[in-house]
Amino acid sequence: MSGTGFSITLSKVVEEFSFEIVHKSRDFDKININTSDVNRPALQIAGYFDYFDTHRIQVMGKVEITYLEQFSKEKRYEVFDKLFAKKFPALIVTRGMQVFPEMIELAEKYDLTVLRTEESTSSLMSALISYLNVQIAPRHTRHGVLVEVYGEGVLILGESGVGKSETAIELVKRGHRLVADDAVEIKKVSSKTLVGSSPDIIRHFVELRGIGIIDVKEIFGIGAVKATENINLVINLEPWVEGKQYDRLGMDEEFTDIMGISVPSLTIPVKPGRNLAIIIEVASMNNRQKRMGYNAAVELNKRLLGEMENEEQ
Repeated sequence: MSGTGFSITLSKVVEEFSFEIVHKSRDFDKININTSDVNRPALQIAGYFDYFDTHRIQVMGKVEITYLEQFSKEKRYEVFDKLFAKKFPALIVTRGMQVFPEMIELAEKYDLTVLRTEESTSSLMSALISYLNVQIAPRHTRHGVLVEVYGEGVLILGESGVGKSETAIELVKRGHRLVADDAVEIKKVSSKTLVGSSPDIIRHFVELRGIGIIDVKEIFGIGAVKATENINLVINLEPWVEGKQYDRLGMDEEFTDIMGISVPSLTIPVKPGRNLAIIIEVASMNNRQKRMGYNAAVELNKRLLGEMENEEQ
C-alpha cells in the first residue's frame, strides 16, 4: 500500500521496533513515513537507480553487507555516496551486522538516519510492512459500536438511542470484549480487510443514558476490552416497524459497503422483550459458519426441495 495520504513518524517506528540509532538526522523527529513499501537496495548497490522510490525505508541484511565487505573502502564510499544522495527516510541494518565507517561518514554528509536491529532481514521486513500497513491505512470514522463476539468483529450501527451501547455492555457481561463505543475508527489495511479501533481519547469509555459515562476496563477488567479488531459483520439496529417484512430465513445475503469493501450485514429490529445480546451472539456464530462454507438457510432449503422431490415420486 503506497501513497494513502496518511503517515507515521519515523521516531514512532523506531520506538515500536526498539531500533538502535547509529546515526540520527537533524530532522529525525519531523520525518514521516507515508508508504508501507520497504526496499532492499541490492540493485542500487550495483548502480541501478531507475524506479527508485525515495519514500521507502531501506533495509540491508547479510547478503548486502557481505557483498559490500568485498569492496575497497573507496568503492564502498562511492556506492554509499550514490545511494545516500537519494535522501530516503532511513537505512536499517539487520542481524546486528557491522555498520561501515563509510556509512556513518556519508550519513553525516547527507543528514540521514541509520538504524540497526538484531532481527533477521525477512522477519523484520514482514513485521515492518504489516505494522506500516495498519498505521498508514486509509481510514474514516463511523458512529457505532464495535465488539468482539466469539472472535468475530461485529460493528453495530443504528440511530442514536436505539440501544447500541446497552447491547455492548450486555455482551461484555456475557464474556465478550468492547473495542469502541460511539466512534469507531476504521482502517482499510488491505483490499479485503477492515480493522476498527477507538479514538484514544474515548477508549474504554461507554455512555449509558441515565447513568452517564462508565469505564469498561475499570469496571469489568482488562479482559473486557480490546484495542483493535477486524470487522467481519455489520449489524444495523432499527426500531421495530409494525407491518414491515423482515427476513426470516436468511436466504438473501446483505452487504454494507465500507471504503470499497463489502461486509456481510444484517438488519435487526428492536422491540421490548428481544434480547439483542443473544441475537448478536447467534448472528456472530452463524456468520463464522457461513465463512467456513456452511449456510443453515441453504441447507434447510435443500432438505425441503429433496422432500418435495420424494413426494412427487
